[in-house]
Amino acid sequence: MSLEFTDYHTRLAAYALLVDEDERVLLAWWNGEGHSDPEWSLPGGGIDFDESITDGLVREVFEETGYRIDPGALVTDHHFTARGRTFDGWFRSQRFVFEATITGGELGTTEVGGSTDHAAWVPLSDLEGQPRSEIVDIALAARGAQGARA
Repeated sequence: MSLEFTDYHTRLAAYALLVDEDERVLLAWWNGEGHSDPEWSLPGGGIDFDESITDGLVREVFEETGYRIDPGALVTDHHFTARGRTFDGWFRSQRFVFEATITGGELGTTEVGGSTDHAAWVPLSDLEGQPRSEIVDIALAARGAQGARA
Protein backbone atom coordinates (compact mmCIF):
# COMPACT_ATOMS: atom_id res chain seq x y z
CA MET A 1 0.00 0.00 0.00
CA SER A 2 1.30 3.43 -0.87
CA LEU A 3 -0.19 6.49 0.77
CA GLU A 4 0.83 10.13 0.52
CA PHE A 5 1.64 11.82 3.85
CA THR A 6 -1.62 13.79 3.58
CA ASP A 7 -3.61 10.53 3.46
CA TYR A 8 -2.88 9.39 7.03
CA HIS A 9 -2.50 10.66 10.58
CA THR A 10 0.88 10.63 12.31
CA ARG A 11 1.48 10.03 16.00
CA LEU A 12 4.91 10.91 17.38
CA ALA A 13 5.92 9.32 20.66
CA ALA A 14 9.08 9.26 22.76
CA TYR A 15 10.11 6.84 25.50
CA ALA A 16 12.94 6.61 28.02
CA LEU A 17 14.95 3.45 28.55
CA LEU A 18 16.27 3.57 32.11
CA VAL A 19 18.12 0.53 33.44
CA ASP A 20 19.82 0.83 36.84
CA GLU A 21 22.96 -0.82 38.21
CA ASP A 22 20.84 -3.67 39.64
CA GLU A 23 19.59 -4.54 36.11
CA ARG A 24 16.10 -3.22 36.77
CA VAL A 25 14.20 -1.32 34.09
CA LEU A 26 11.84 1.55 34.88
CA LEU A 27 8.40 0.69 33.53
CA ALA A 28 4.98 2.32 33.59
CA TRP A 29 1.77 0.28 33.99
CA TRP A 30 -0.44 1.31 31.07
CA ASN A 31 -4.09 0.73 32.01
CA GLY A 32 -5.25 0.13 28.43
CA GLU A 33 -7.63 3.11 28.40
CA GLY A 34 -10.42 0.80 27.27
CA HIS A 35 -8.56 -0.04 24.03
CA SER A 36 -6.59 -3.11 25.09
CA ASP A 37 -5.44 -5.15 28.05
CA PRO A 38 -3.23 -3.41 30.63
CA GLU A 39 0.51 -3.97 30.27
CA TRP A 40 3.95 -2.67 31.18
CA SER A 41 5.41 -0.04 28.89
CA LEU A 42 8.40 2.22 28.85
CA PRO A 43 7.68 5.60 30.42
CA GLY A 44 6.83 8.07 27.70
CA GLY A 45 4.14 8.57 25.13
CA GLY A 46 2.57 10.96 22.68
CA ILE A 47 4.21 14.26 21.82
CA ASP A 48 1.95 17.30 21.87
CA PHE A 49 1.61 19.35 18.69
CA ASP A 50 3.72 22.26 19.92
CA GLU A 51 6.44 20.23 21.74
CA SER A 52 9.85 19.07 20.67
CA ILE A 53 10.44 15.33 20.91
CA THR A 54 12.71 15.70 23.95
CA ASP A 55 10.44 18.21 25.73
CA GLY A 56 7.55 15.77 25.30
CA LEU A 57 9.72 12.94 26.61
CA VAL A 58 10.62 14.91 29.75
CA ARG A 59 6.95 15.78 30.35
CA GLU A 60 5.69 12.24 29.77
CA VAL A 61 8.31 10.58 31.98
CA PHE A 62 7.54 13.00 34.83
CA GLU A 63 3.79 12.40 34.49
CA GLU A 64 4.17 8.63 34.46
CA THR A 65 7.01 8.09 36.95
CA GLY A 66 7.50 11.23 39.06
CA TYR A 67 11.12 11.48 37.91
CA ARG A 68 12.71 14.45 36.19
CA ILE A 69 15.11 13.37 33.47
CA ASP A 70 17.77 14.65 31.15
CA PRO A 71 17.33 12.92 27.76
CA GLY A 72 20.41 11.22 26.35
CA ALA A 73 21.28 9.47 23.12
CA LEU A 74 18.74 7.90 20.81
CA VAL A 75 18.67 4.13 21.46
CA THR A 76 16.37 3.21 18.58
CA ASP A 77 13.38 4.32 16.59
CA HIS A 78 10.47 2.21 15.44
CA HIS A 79 7.24 2.71 13.56
CA PHE A 80 4.10 0.82 12.73
CA THR A 81 0.95 1.52 10.75
CA ALA A 82 -2.62 0.64 11.64
CA ARG A 83 -6.22 1.71 11.29
CA GLY A 84 -7.35 4.42 13.68
CA ARG A 85 -9.45 3.50 16.73
CA THR A 86 -10.89 6.96 17.27
CA PHE A 87 -11.07 8.08 13.65
CA ASP A 88 -11.67 6.56 10.23
CA GLY A 89 -8.46 5.97 8.36
CA TRP A 90 -4.81 5.00 8.64
CA PHE A 91 -2.16 6.27 11.01
CA ARG A 92 1.58 5.93 11.36
CA SER A 93 3.00 5.69 14.86
CA GLN A 94 6.62 6.88 14.94
CA ARG A 95 8.35 6.04 18.22
CA PHE A 96 11.74 7.18 19.53
CA VAL A 97 13.51 5.56 22.50
CA PHE A 98 16.17 7.57 24.33
CA GLU A 99 18.63 6.89 27.07
CA ALA A 100 18.03 9.23 30.01
CA THR A 101 19.49 10.27 33.33
CA ILE A 102 17.28 10.86 36.36
CA THR A 103 17.99 14.36 37.70
CA GLY A 104 15.34 14.62 40.42
CA GLY A 105 11.89 13.72 41.62
CA GLU A 106 10.72 10.55 43.28
CA LEU A 107 8.94 7.46 42.06
CA GLY A 108 5.21 8.06 41.81
CA THR A 109 2.79 8.71 38.96
CA THR A 110 1.78 12.38 38.86
CA GLU A 111 -0.96 12.23 36.22
CA VAL A 112 -4.54 11.92 37.42
CA GLY A 113 -7.09 10.03 35.33
CA GLY A 114 -4.52 9.25 32.66
CA SER A 115 -3.31 6.12 30.95
CA THR A 116 -0.69 5.19 33.59
CA ASP A 117 -1.71 3.70 36.93
CA HIS A 118 1.77 3.37 38.48
CA ALA A 119 5.46 2.95 37.69
CA ALA A 120 8.02 0.52 39.09
CA TRP A 121 11.59 -0.67 38.77
CA VAL A 122 11.22 -4.20 37.38
CA PRO A 123 14.15 -6.65 37.34
CA LEU A 124 15.01 -7.59 33.77
CA SER A 125 15.03 -11.22 34.91
CA ASP A 126 11.33 -10.90 35.91
CA LEU A 127 10.06 -9.63 32.55
CA GLU A 128 9.51 -13.05 31.00
CA GLY A 129 5.79 -13.80 31.01
CA GLN A 130 4.84 -10.26 32.08
CA PRO A 131 2.30 -8.45 29.89
CA ARG A 132 4.30 -5.77 28.14
CA SER A 133 4.19 -3.49 25.18
CA GLU A 134 6.23 -4.31 22.10
CA ILE A 135 8.25 -1.11 22.65
CA VAL A 136 9.81 -2.63 25.81
CA ASP A 137 11.25 -5.55 23.86
CA ILE A 138 12.31 -3.33 20.94
CA ALA A 139 14.22 -1.02 23.30
CA LEU A 140 15.87 -3.83 25.26
CA ALA A 141 16.91 -5.60 22.05
CA ALA A 142 18.47 -2.36 20.77
CA ARG A 143 20.27 -1.92 24.11
CA GLY A 144 21.59 -5.49 23.84
CA ALA A 145 22.75 -4.92 20.27
CA GLN A 146 24.57 -1.73 21.30
CA GLY A 147 26.27 -3.58 24.15
CA ALA A 148 27.38 -6.31 21.77
CA ARG A 149 28.99 -3.70 19.47
CA ALA A 150 30.83 -1.95 22.31
